[in-house]
Formats: sequence, C-alpha cells, structure tokens
Amino acid sequence: MVLRSCWKSRHKNSSGPAPCWTRPRLAALLWLCVTQFVCGSGAEGETNNVIQKDAEFDVTYNDTVTSENQTIYAFNHTVSRNKTEGVRVFVDVLSQGFESPILFVVRQKQAVVSFQVPLILRGLYQRKYPYSHVGRTLCQPPTRAASETQYFFVDVSTLSSLGTNYQLRVSRVESFTLQTDKKFSFTASPSQPQYFKYVFPDGVDTVIVKVNSEMTFPCSVMSIQDIQCPVYDLDNNVAFIGMYQTMTKKGAITVQRKDFPSNSFYVVVVVKTEDEACGGPLRFYPLRPDELIDAGNRSKFIDVIVTPAINSEVYVMGMLFCLGIFLSFYLLTLLMTCLENKRMKKREVFQIAADMSPAETGKTQASPYEYGSFADNGSTLSSEAITDSATSTDNNYGYVGREPFKRRPILNHLHHIAIRIEQSLDSVGRSRQESLSSVEEDDYDTLDDITSDKNIVRTKKFLCVSDLSRKDKRILSKKYQIYFWNIATIAVFYALPVVQLVITYQTVVNVTGNQDICFYNFLCAHPLGALSAFNNILSNLGYVLLGLLFLLIVLKRDIVHNRALVRNDLNALECGIPKHFGLYYAMGTALMMEGLLSACYHVCPNYTNFQFDTSFMYMIAGLCMLKLYQKRHPDINASAYTAYACLAGVIFFSVLGVVFGKGNTVFWIIFSVIHILSTMLLSTQLYYMGRWRLDAGILRRIVYVIYTDCIRQCSGPMYIDRMVLLVMGNIVNWSLAAYGLIERPNDFASYLLAIAICNLLLYFAFYIIMKLRSGERIQCLALVCILFTAVVWGFALYFFFQGLSTWQKTPAESREHNRDCILLSFFDDHDIWHFLSSIAMFGSFLVLLTMDDDLDTVQRDKILAF
Repeated sequence: MVLRSCWKSRHKNSSGPAPCWTRPRLAALLWLCVTQFVCGSGAEGETNNVIQKDAEFDVTYNDTVTSENQTIYAFNHTVSRNKTEGVRVFVDVLSQGFESPILFVVRQKQAVVSFQVPLILRGLYQRKYPYSHVGRTLCQPPTRAASETQYFFVDVSTLSSLGTNYQLRVSRVESFTLQTDKKFSFTASPSQPQYFKYVFPDGVDTVIVKVNSEMTFPCSVMSIQDIQCPVYDLDNNVAFIGMYQTMTKKGAITVQRKDFPSNSFYVVVVVKTEDEACGGPLRFYPLRPDELIDAGNRSKFIDVIVTPAINSEVYVMGMLFCLGIFLSFYLLTLLMTCLENKRMKKREVFQIAADMSPAETGKTQASPYEYGSFADNGSTLSSEAITDSATSTDNNYGYVGREPFKRRPILNHLHHIAIRIEQSLDSVGRSRQESLSSVEEDDYDTLDDITSDKNIVRTKKFLCVSDLSRKDKRILSKKYQIYFWNIATIAVFYALPVVQLVITYQTVVNVTGNQDICFYNFLCAHPLGALSAFNNILSNLGYVLLGLLFLLIVLKRDIVHNRALVRNDLNALECGIPKHFGLYYAMGTALMMEGLLSACYHVCPNYTNFQFDTSFMYMIAGLCMLKLYQKRHPDINASAYTAYACLAGVIFFSVLGVVFGKGNTVFWIIFSVIHILSTMLLSTQLYYMGRWRLDAGILRRIVYVIYTDCIRQCSGPMYIDRMVLLVMGNIVNWSLAAYGLIERPNDFASYLLAIAICNLLLYFAFYIIMKLRSGERIQCLALVCILFTAVVWGFALYFFFQGLSTWQKTPAESREHNRDCILLSFFDDHDIWHFLSSIAMFGSFLVLLTMDDDLDTVQRDKILAF
C-alpha cells in the first residue's frame, strides 16, 4: 500500500508532461518509498504527500512545508574531470517559530548532507545561537570520466503541523578552485561557511595558504582538509580532521604535497559563534539554560591567497649561510692563534739571544752570585710562589755581593741551565707528591689561627688581590672545576626529558592537526621532515658552535698557563689575576646548552615549555656575575653547590610565576618580599666579605651598629666603593620589585631574566669604572671585544623586540604579529636575534676572558680588590 500510494502521489502531484525516468530518479523515488514503508507504519498522519520537482540552478523557490507534505528538488549538472565547479545551497526560513525546524537533506552520489533551519549552534556554557539564513557548499566527488552528468536531490520536511515558509536557492560557484598567487575574496558567517579547492601545480611541492581580514572579530577558523566527503565546515566539527587554526586578522598554514595523495585539498573557513577562542569578550551569560540568544551580525570579509613556499635550494642556502657565519669565527680564531704563537716564538728567540748576547758582543755578564738574582729567585720560587699558601708573600732576598773574580759567559749560561733543570726536577717531584695527597678546602678554613687571620685581612679598608688569593691553588682549582662538572651533569639530566617532551609536542601537532598548540611565526615557518619550523631550530646552531669555540679558547689558555706553572714562570705564579678556568668551562657549556634547549623550545613554542628557553639564560647571567666577582675575590667566591642551589631556586620561581603568577596578587607579594630580602642578605655578604653570621644575635648586632655609627657618632662607611655599588644595586632591585608588584607583567620568565641582566650590567659597569679608576688599562683586544659586543647587542635587542609571536595572548592574537621572512627568504626577525645574540654572548665571554690581561705582569699586592 505504501509503495502504491508513493507511486500515485508521484504522478498526482507532477505537473506537465511525464518526465523521463532515468536510473537516478527512479532510485531516489524507490529510496523514499522504502523509507516510508519502514518508518511510516508507526507514524501515521505525519507525511502523506511527497512532491518532487525538477529544479534549476540560480532560481529562488518560495514554498511552504508542513508535516503533511514533503518536497524533493531534483538537480542535475555536468561534472568535468579537468574543471571543478562548486555547488552552493542557500536556505532562508521566513517563519519565526523555532520549536519545529525544517530539515534539509541533500543527497549526492557519494555523500549526504543534512542540516536544520533555524540552525542552532552552541557556544560556551551551553548557550544556543539560532540562525535562520543558512548556506552550505556541497562536496564534489571526483570523477574519472572526461565529462559526467550527476544528480543530487534536496529533501525538505518538517514535523510542524503549521505551514512554514522557506526560500531555497542553489547556485554554481564559478571560482571554486583557487589559483596560485591570486587573491580571492569572500564573505563567511557561522551559518554560511565557505570552502574552496586548491590543486598543486606541477613543480610545486609546498605552498602557504594565507588568510587575511581587516576585521579582528568575529573569530574564525581556517582548516585544510583532504578531498573527501563530507567536508567538516561547521563550528562544532571543523576540528575533526585536517589542519586547523583560529584567526582574527591573519592566518597561515604551510601545506605539503606529500600529505595529500590527490595532489589537492580544501581550504575551509568557518566563523565561530563566539570570540573567546580569539581573545574576545563574552558578552553575557544566558538567564535560562534553554534561552536562545541572538548572535547579531557575525559576517566576516576574508581574503585568501595561496603562494608557493621555498624550494630545496633555499634550504641549502640557509644552512650554508648559517654554517658559514659561525665557522668564520673559527677561522678568525685560528688566524689569531697562529699570529700569537708566531709572536711568542719571536719572544723566545729574543730571550735566547739576550742570554747569549754577552758572548757575541764581548761584554761581561754579572754572575748570579754577584747580583743575587738566582739566590733571590730561588728562595722565592721554592718557598712562596709555588705553594701560594697563607704565609707571608714578602720576598726573601739572598746575599748581595760581588765575587773576587768574574765568570766567563759560557760558564754563566751553563750554570743558568743547571739551575733551571734543578727547579724543573724539584717541581716534578713536588707535583707527584701533591697528586698523591688529599687536599680539601676545609683543611684551611677550620684552623682557628687562620680564621683570626681572615678577620684581620678581609676587614682592611683597602684590599688587594693578594689578600683574597691566599688559599692553595690546588684547592681553588678543585673547587672551581666542580662548576663545570656540575653543569655538565645538570645539562644531561635536564636535556633528556626536554627532548622527549618536545618530540611528543610535535607528534601531537602532526597527528591532531591543531595549529593552536604551538606559537610559530606561521608566515615564515619552513617545515623539514616532522619539524614544523626548521629555520627557528637551525638558527640556534650559533650558540652551540660558539660555545664550543669558547671552550677551545679557554682550553688553550689553560694549557698555556699550566705550562707556565711547570716552568715556574714568575708572572704566572705571582702576577696578574689568579687564573681559574672552571667557571669559564661552565660558561661555555651553558652557552651550548642554551642553543640546544632554545632549539627544543622552538620545536613547539608555548607557555608550558618557555622555561626551556630561559633556564640556561639564568645560568649564564649567574655564572658571569660569579666570574666577575671571582676575578679579584677567588678565596671567598661561592661554591658550585651554593651557586647552583640558588639558580635552582630562581628556576623554581620562574615555573611558579609562569603557572600561577598571571594576575595573582598573593604570589607577587611573596615574590617581592623574597626578592628584597635576598638583595639585602647578598648586600651584607658582599659588604663584609663574608665576615658576618646569620644567627640569633644578628638583630642585636644590627642595633649596636646603628647606635654606634649613626646615633652616637655619625661616621661614613668604611668601604665607600663597595657601598656605592650595593646602594645602586639595592635601588635597582627594589625598583624592579616595586614594578613587578604594581604592574604584575604576564611574562614572568622574561621579567625574572630582566632582573638578572640588570644586575649583571650594573656589576659589569662598576667593574669597568673601578678598573679605570684604579689606574689600570684595557688592552686593545679587550677594547675591541667590548665595542664589538656592545654594537651587536644593540642590533640583537632590536630584532628581539620585534615580537613575531607571543604566548601571552591567544594563538589567534599571536598570529597578528606574524611577518614574512626577511633574510634569504628563509630566516625571520627572531632567527636574526638568535644569530646576533649568540655572537654577542660569545663576545661577552671574550670580554670577561681578556679584560684583565693588562695585569699579567703586575704583582698581586699592587692590584686592588673591588
């Protein structure tokens, strides 16, 4: 009965001549009749009449639908294999009732699309937004024939007993296929999404899809999906497949041919129902859970353009450029080393010529016994200069007198050689004995008489380097080598989980297609393999290469210094700043690790792994300050365990600030109090050179000092230079603490790094000023390094503050800062920051290494400690 009524209704409601029954139409009618047969027996009185109409494109149909009738619109169009035309369906519901919406079902050869009008889209907190105007683009299945006629049907039905008026219009989309380097403009809304097709041209394997808009809001989503049906083009399903990202004004996705077997893809643009995902406000909350909210006009005018990405030649040029820049520093260092070695050989030749000159010129040479020179040197080298112990550093001069006869030059030269051989054998035997003994730093500090001596020496008004370099060199060398071994251990244990985590991040991005996880500069993000932004990773190579070069330079200096100690060179033993290279090795290792961890961070930059990029920056700043202080205070510098424990505390607060610090007043109060207290404790430690105790009697001693120095008699500070530095340091740190407490910046990690850098620059400026004030000079090499480093730092900071992306905002807002590549079509501003900052850090390390070379021939009791 149902089949017969269906057949009769078909002929009864048809107007005009009987249509030609083709297989698609017959199949559609049979499908509808079978559906009624299966479902109609239990739903009597719902749909009794089925009306099928032959419809045409670009014609608006105004009809009414009720539960008593169902309308089917039959369309046909020709599909060509070489040309793709989009088909778009527009529906408007003229009635205002939302209780019984109209259901539209579009049946195609290989796909079915259904939607209701009014279209209800949900937002946050289950808010509902109705849309009476709906437009959908139909999925175009591929065809193998050169030309094929395809049919599709639009079924209109409702359960409402009242008539509902609607308008239906089906149109062709002439510009459905996007062209390379040609901008295409269109309008989209939440209920009228748009998508277009792009086919890779020959010879192009990678393209960048750029979507732009003059309007910040409404928030929208761009998606790249494979050519398959159905196409997910609604706010509630656009994230199901493909790659997608939210956008306000800018969006860009790099697409590779290898990811799409059909050599083509869809560019889908969907406007969201709400703007919170793009950083916009939530206007209001619904008064009732089921209340429908008018979303207003959320149409957005959008431009899309597809441009070819760079080819393999640009990749090769970028890598060669990066390697060429930093390998040139190796060549320059090698050249300077060769020149220095040549100069040293000439100096040795001149020294030998000076020793042999009396025999050549016929002049007489005084005996060592005549002038007491070897007696003088012998006693000094054997008793004081070699051990560098806590005994007096005064020279013990031998007998000065003249022999009744004069030695011949050859005898003088042989005696000179014999003395050197004796000293060498003595030093070798002593080194052998020292290597077999266990020497600890506490063996010195636990003696009561030495403690008393320290209180006397370190509280003098004017201190010299000799006063603060009295400990055994073996002890201090062992102490400062721990810096290197500790940071090497920290690097291994820190880097392994970091690498594992960022690989997981990249895998999640590649699998889910969610481009909002990572904050790239999408307009200059060049993929390579599984990496999404290879250029940002490659540009960190400079930190690693220059860090390694610095380690080689330090190693050379260490070897030269050790050779000078073996031959009992007086300048190496008693002159200049004491040479301890452990902190230099730690600095070079930290620079290399900064490059590795910065590369890991740029695999997928976001706020959860930003500490990877900053942790070793804190390390570098702390090590540089420690090295500056160690130069003239080697005996009282902090141990590696204390220094790294403090730096661990800094990193701990950095993580807390990133996670909990945003807008948290309690956290900022606690941090500011700890910051100020730490500054005061460090100031006290530096002012009294460690000769104070933090115990129960500290308050009593503070009151006593205030009474005696400020109330009873007004006396100025004993150590004026130190007081000036510490006052300036406290002003800077208190100001930074107040700024943080008042402004509460979102980027806590950068704020903490700014504190470290400000303190480092302040101490470095103080060191340079005091050095020049003390009558010391800066040699040419160190001066060139200072000027070069200052200039490079200036340019580096310029590119750093360009701000191509920021995780302090939403991913869509971050993309508003994205910019195109500016160097070789491969590197962006942040890559140039990596280049310049690595060079600047390397230059800063060289400044610390060479700035006191002018003191290598100055006795330590003539060098001031400040």
